[in-house]
Amino acid sequence: MTNEQSNSALKLFIVLSRAHKVIHECTNQFIQENGINPTEFAVLELLYHKGKQPLQQIGNKILLASGSITYVVDKLESRGYISRVSSDTDRRVTFAEITDEGKLFMDELFPRHEKQLVELMSAISEEEKKQAIELVKKLGLSIKNLSY
Repeated sequence: MTNEQSNSALKLFIVLSRAHKVIHECTNQFIQENGINPTEFAVLELLYHKGKQPLQQIGNKILLASGSITYVVDKLESRGYISRVSSDTDRRVTFAEITDEGKLFMDELFPRHEKQLVELMSAISEEEKKQAIELVKKLGLSIKNLSY
């Protein structure tokens, strides 16, 4: 490993970390200003776009520990945003499903969230966004193949 490789890897790590931190802080603030926390938003967004989901699989899809899912689902259910639905074919499986009230909430919130993301990413062109997506995806996939 050369000094140049080391410096560029460290710099890339710092740049990616700082960009992620700023974007994350902005989106979290927006979400919290609308009365829910980021984890609740992630669950609602999943159900809003993908439909009902088995409770056991929600954690993997939004990168959350499975033990926390029950707490988040309980909170969203108590607010009337989601409901639990038993599987017709397997009694061991329970689904989370967005309610009409949850859909109304997300119909209002999600377009504003999307608009904020467009604004946050507006410093780079559409072509640069495509390049960034490909490069970060390539980086993420390559890291999966490394073993430490």
